[in-house]
Amino acid sequence: MALSASAQQRYLGGDLSMLPSYEEAGTVYRDSAGKKVDPLTFLRQQGWNAVRVRLFVDPQYAKKEHQGEGVCQDLDYVIRLSRHVKKADLALMLDFHYSDTWADPAKQFMPKRWKDAAPETLSDSVYAYTRHCLQQMIAAGCTPDMIQVGNEITNGMMWEVGRVNAAGSEGFDVLSRLLRSGVRACRELCPKAKLIIHTEKAGDWAVTKNFYEQMRSCQVDYDIIGLSYYPMWHERLPVLHNTLDSLAVLFPDKEVMIVETAAYYSHERDIWSKGPDQYSEFYPITTEGQRLFTKELMSELRKHKHVTGVFWWFPEENESGRQVTNYWLNRGLFDNHTGRAKPALYELKW
Repeated sequence: MALSASAQQRYLGGDLSMLPSYEEAGTVYRDSAGKKVDPLTFLRQQGWNAVRVRLFVDPQYAKKEHQGEGVCQDLDYVIRLSRHVKKADLALMLDFHYSDTWADPAKQFMPKRWKDAAPETLSDSVYAYTRHCLQQMIAAGCTPDMIQVGNEITNGMMWEVGRVNAAGSEGFDVLSRLLRSGVRACRELCPKAKLIIHTEKAGDWAVTKNFYEQMRSCQVDYDIIGLSYYPMWHERLPVLHNTLDSLAVLFPDKEVMIVETAAYYSHERDIWSKGPDQYSEFYPITTEGQRLFTKELMSELRKHKHVTGVFWWFPEENESGRQVTNYWLNRGLFDNHTGRAKPALYELKW
């Protein structure tokens, strides 16, 4: 059954998983005029109505390098942040990584606690872990409104057991069992929450199409197709346009959200500046380039009625005070020198 576009809530937000770390370091956030602001209050004033928060299994086991990049979100941390999100009257998207560290197309590491488990028991482990986390969040008064079951899982999750061939069908039987176990816990504990299956090939229609067709074939129950779209990795906006149009035709019963996006405004003090970067071909790596990308992205997304959300990744980056991370990414929505809101933030609106 096709979605009723008029009935769909549209979400605007960001993944603010590092906000407590910045606030604990005494970081000051400012509006574009330099006035000190409370981040959540300020973002609400700009039209934000949702926050995404990532959850790792046991981040204390992550590599020190990854911890220095921001891997610290265990369940206690997530509950503390999520309570603030709910207090600010913002919707909460919980992002299960099912890993102790970053989970993305290049790495989907098995959590240490399950490393020696028999493969046939992992579905039960995913179910029990997901259920436990949600029970704790509900008890703390921060029930998620949206839940991601896995993060950027185009190549599977919990490798090697849950690895898949993104261009074929190999491995999807195992991955789907893991996903169905997580989904079952979510449906039981949070029946009103919308569930998201998240991939990161918005610029590759063949892979995106295959993945979600595999989800359908394997009868994975979910509500929202979640995509990452970064201009430096996922082609130009016309390519995204075609992907969004095609998803609406092939999966008319699913909402679509851009659950991760961001764009550079600088390469200062980051680790990317010396490598080849196709992004520079699309938009200047400047404050104005970031603003222009954001304006054009939102203009594109408004054309697609089935697109019901967009979330900026790591908008809270702000190294204007005591340094919190190992290096700068320069994709946030606050200036790393001044703490002031970047012009792109004001373009991020429906």
